[in-house]
Formats: sequence, structure tokens, C-alpha cells
Amino acid sequence: MFELNNGQMRLPTKKMRQLVIIILVIIIVAVVYGSLPGIDDRHKRSSDRYIENELHMLETKIRDLEKGPQKWKKTYPEVKFLTYKDRKRILITGGAGFVGSHLVDQLMLQGHEVTVVDNFFTGRKRNVEHWMGHENFELLHHDIVNPLYIEADQIFHLASPASPPNYMYNPIKTIKTNTIGTINMLGLAKRVRARLLLASTSEVYGDPEVHPQTEDYWGHVNPIGPRACYDEGKRVAETTCYAYAKQDGVEVRVARIFNTFGPRMHMNDGRVVSNFILQALQNESLTVYGQGTQTRSFQYVSDLVDGLIALMNSNYSLPCNLGNAEEHTIMDFAKIIKSLVKSSTSKIVTKPAMQDDPKRRRPDITRARKYLNWQPVVPMMVGINKTIQYFQNELRRSRHSERNFHPPEKLL
Repeated sequence: MFELNNGQMRLPTKKMRQLVIIILVIIIVAVVYGSLPGIDDRHKRSSDRYIENELHMLETKIRDLEKGPQKWKKTYPEVKFLTYKDRKRILITGGAGFVGSHLVDQLMLQGHEVTVVDNFFTGRKRNVEHWMGHENFELLHHDIVNPLYIEADQIFHLASPASPPNYMYNPIKTIKTNTIGTINMLGLAKRVRARLLLASTSEVYGDPEVHPQTEDYWGHVNPIGPRACYDEGKRVAETTCYAYAKQDGVEVRVARIFNTFGPRMHMNDGRVVSNFILQALQNESLTVYGQGTQTRSFQYVSDLVDGLIALMNSNYSLPCNLGNAEEHTIMDFAKIIKSLVKSSTSKIVTKPAMQDDPKRRRPDITRARKYLNWQPVVPMMVGINKTIQYFQNELRRSRHSERNFHPPEKLL
């Protein structure tokens, strides 16, 4: 196809002519279009008009939104103003969960800057959606099994599945959250010199041989039972906290939380209160495991939140029980729920007892009264009625847009 002449490669004459013709055509077209008057100007003017129209439409929409009905504007509960000296940067792990979201409400209303970290294993965005967009609030989708690098003055470490079905569903995840996750949060507290509060649990006492349970009691726990992933995970978390306190001087607080209930509980989390209320509202049999003689003590969530904040801001660093000293058998509690849901036709049935289910559980809250000046103030019946109302509203929902918003407790 190519010819060689004196060692050089040369295109054939026919191919050369075709190439020249193509180049000439391109040049002619460019010259003609370039010389036609007004084409570029018209195109430019058309683009300018399009941009002006789009900008005008956007400005109109903004003005309409600003002047529009109040329902289209997002409003927030009124928060207290704090100066930079009093305002704290507070991190809450598991802040989109049941207890965490109520803690968020209280701290936001007090005027602090709150950052919520949650992997949404059991937490839900809707629990904190009423604060989204507020200048003092931030939500991070993050798993604390992985390191986190932010600034904080206080850390409320609440992250962990807390109901038996949830922590038994993924026991390894539960162990990692309470061990590796706690180490990561303590490392963060050490780096930024923050105070850390660990949300421990009454489960560290296991199936107790001492009643009521004082903080000095070491517990009676099966290390390889179905509850061990949570029970032993929290026990290791407590050990880790005090190791960091002793070796590195990290300020730690440990709250041993007893059974808590209230609005925003997940309806299917498998806990006593949610189980009984849901079964009663749906006219299903109230399921009692064993003979129902095992006892529990139930506190309302706002009482717990007050206790957590009081412990965080106190000078007391040893473990502290937070719970209600009023004790009820599970059978009695089932009867109470059934009587409060007046429309219910449910019956109470018994099933075989669950493995390692504690027989008695009641906190000794002497430390909390003495060092925190704290004790539960919400009567159990009042709290249960609020929780029943919340569950009723949840069951009425038929569309996603039908929000069951539970406002911060202090605004009720």
C-alpha cells in the first residue's frame, strides 16, 4: 500500500489527493460558519436567557418558601442558650436508640452541642429526626468497632444491643461493640481529655444470689450461656474503663442500668414491657416465661436520663445503680398491662422458662441517692400509660408519612 523512495515512506498519489480534499472541505466549512453573521451571538444570547430564566425561577421558589405556610418550615424545640464557657461538645454513641434519643433531647434542650454516632443496628433515624438540621446537632452513621476521630468534652457510651433477641441475634457483634468499641471510645476520651460514661447494665449481676443488688456485689454470671455475649461484654467494658482510669488517668463514670421503658421502644425488641403491651393491644396471649414468679424493677426513661446526666456531672467515679427500687413479679406486671389496655381480650399464658433468666432483680440505689441526689420520680402507672399511648399510635400507622412523633419529655 505504501511506496518507498530513497528510504522514505510515501503515500500514493490517489490517497494524497483524497486527504487534501478532506482537509480543504474542513477549512471551507469552518470559514463559512465562522463568517456567517450573528450565529455565535444568537447562541450566546439564547444561553444567557436560559440561565437568567432558571435563576429567576429559583429565586421565586425561595421567596415562596420563605413566605409560605408555617407547616413547610422546620421548627425546633426552644433550646437554652449557653455561652462558650458553659456549652459542652457531647458525643453519644448509640444516640439514635431508645434511651440514647431521650438523652439527646435533654442535652439539646440544655443548650449543648450534641453529636450522635450510631450504626443503626437497633437505633432508628426517626428517633432523632426532629433535631436534624439544628446547628447544635450532628448525626454520624458510624460503627464504633472502627476508630472515630472527633472532638468532644463528654462521651456517653450507650452503643450496644440491649434486648435479648437483639444481642443473641449477633453475639459476636455484641461482644465486639462492648469490647473493641469501648476501647475505641476510651482511646478517644484519652486523646481529647474527655470524660466518658459507660452505660453498663444490671446484667453484670447475672442471676444474683444477693438481693437487692448493691454495687459491691460481684455477680453470678454464666460465662458461656446465651446471655454471656452481653453480660460478659459489659463486665469487660467496666474492667476496661477502670484500667484506662488507673493507667492513663481517663475520667470514667459507670452506670449500671436496670429495666427501663417508655416511648420510642422498638415494638419487637423482645423486652417485657414492649412484649406485653404489644400483645395486649393486638388481643394476643400475654406470654409469661416460667411461672411468672421472677421479679423485675421498671423505671421510666426520663428518670434514667436524669440519672445519667447527674452521674456524668458528678465527682463520683465508682459504679452506680440506676433503677427503680419498686419490685414486681412478671405475672403481676402482665396483669397490670392487661388491666390498663381496657379493650384487650388477651389471656395470660405460660411457657417454659428461658435459660439463665434471672429470678430476682432489684437495685439498691443508696449510692445514687447519696452521691447524685437522684431517685425515680415518675410513677410506674403514669409511665406505662404514656408507653401504651405511643404503641397505640404506632399500630394505627398505615403510611410512612404518618409520623408518630414523641416530643422531648420536658416539653410535655
